[in-house]
Amino acid sequence: MKKDFSLSAVTAGFLAVLISYAGPLVIFFQAGQSAHVSAEMMSSWVWAISIGAGLSGILLSGWLKVPVITAWSAPGTALLVTLFPAITLEQAVGAYLVSAVMIFIIGVSGYFDKLVQAIPKGIASAMMAGILFQFGVGAFQAVGAMPALTFAMIGTYLLFRRLLPRYCLVILLVVGLALAVAVEGVSLAGVTWTLARPVFIKPEWTWGATLSLALPLVLVSVTGQFLPGMAILRSSGYGTPARPIIITTSLASLGVAFFGGITIVIAAITAALCTGKDAHEDPKKRYVAGIANGVFYLVGGCFAGTIILFFAALPKELIAVLAGLALLGAIGGSVADAMNDANHREASVITFLATASGMSFWGLGSAFWGMVIGVVAYLLLHKPWLVPAKARL
Repeated sequence: MKKDFSLSAVTAGFLAVLISYAGPLVIFFQAGQSAHVSAEMMSSWVWAISIGAGLSGILLSGWLKVPVITAWSAPGTALLVTLFPAITLEQAVGAYLVSAVMIFIIGVSGYFDKLVQAIPKGIASAMMAGILFQFGVGAFQAVGAMPALTFAMIGTYLLFRRLLPRYCLVILLVVGLALAVAVEGVSLAGVTWTLARPVFIKPEWTWGATLSLALPLVLVSVTGQFLPGMAILRSSGYGTPARPIIITTSLASLGVAFFGGITIVIAAITAALCTGKDAHEDPKKRYVAGIANGVFYLVGGCFAGTIILFFAALPKELIAVLAGLALLGAIGGSVADAMNDANHREASVITFLATASGMSFWGLGSAFWGMVIGVVAYLLLHKPWLVPAKARL
């Protein structure tokens, strides 16, 4: 661990946490408002998801020597916004426990590994590119609201990408925060250091919560998080099986559920920050980014109330530019892998467009449908044994 340590890997881990707190956490706040929970309970929720993601990420990254980035289920959190206050917080916790057990069974069975291995690499890379596309575009769309900050950060990225590529993201983060304070007038005066106090919630099981929350939560976690998350690891050259990751995260989910923490899963979007060359040139040393990510989550969990205040003070444009520029390498690599094999290039393009469209159907997001449509296109367009020669004429 000591000889593999690098500032670039630690920075990648920090940025992944930064973007998670600034992005998906907002949905969690919306869910809390829908449930009319207190500030203390909201702090407990953030503590739970941070501790669950931190411990599981550190354990998996250190054990597997792979940058396994874990987080909470963002699609699942979006479900809560529509369900509260029709279901109670106690019923939601009961549903969390049911979903964690179901995901554990999926992991133990080993069938998910077979599904991931059956997906062509080009299709998986195209799906990843489609997921990340909106973040790349968002970096440049921010110019409308904050032109000085956006152009200055783009210039900083280009300059130090050439001069100090390994430390480019570190410098970009520092410059971005400095510009937010000096140019945009962002004030951090209201941010105070307060330790979080976890609040135990007694679970309540009901059929209604199981059908309306637990089952959809399993479905969106598997299709919207585990499927693209494993695809990102695979497209980055890591052949890590999904089984230990699913089992570990499901066990973490069981523990944090009692304090309001929703399902812990493998990250999809932020994982790309830690699995590419920006984290480290040597793929074998990128696991440090996963461990650093987990450590920063633990710190964030301990100071959950402070985290809430800090990210409420930062402009969303700053986070958008940071995320977009930090993911440029991952976007470029994914597009290159998707287009590399002419034998399934058209199917890869279809996968990319379907995923990037943001489409939603039957409650399932574009990552799932992009993969499904892409695989069907691959089978029909590039597998001649499926379509007889006479039919093709």
